[in-house]
Amino acid sequence: MKKLFLLLLLWPMLLAGCASAPEGIVAVDNFKLDRYLGTWYEIARIENRFERGSEQVSAIYSLRKDGMVQVLNKGYYPEKNKWKTAEGKAKFAGDPNVGALKVSFFGPFYGPYNVFALDRENYSWAMVTASSRDYFWILARTPQLDEALYAKLLEEAKAQGFDISRVMRTPQ
Repeated sequence: MKKLFLLLLLWPMLLAGCASAPEGIVAVDNFKLDRYLGTWYEIARIENRFERGSEQVSAIYSLRKDGMVQVLNKGYYPEKNKWKTAEGKAKFAGDPNVGALKVSFFGPFYGPYNVFALDRENYSWAMVTASSRDYFWILARTPQLDEALYAKLLEEAKAQGFDISRVMRTPQ
């Protein structure tokens, strides 16, 4: 009985770890992981519980010896005058030529990480979502993004069904 209760309790988390992109969102094809690796700065996001109040947010992606991706997220919390980091790992959700990955910060539980728009020429910016349109990020290789490009990316996000009124700029 105890095992059944535990299974019922954990079942939603297990299903969440298997979730894919929101309906209608398609991860980019011809994705090149070696070009995506490195430092990305968070330009904007839809606020979420695990980043609430953070600024100067960045992510560093590097290749691990086992072929997975090492993830190091970092953000500053001015109300606490404290930097926080989160280390995780990522792997492709399927075809390694598609920008659909699974990321884990908590043991065996993975959540989706879907690159659905990308500067294919320079890999200088990307738009990412998770399992629902409540999760949205604009990332760039530099802490600032050209205003015209930022406006264009917001319009594309709106066309993809994201509520851009909820998007906030991340202070860098």
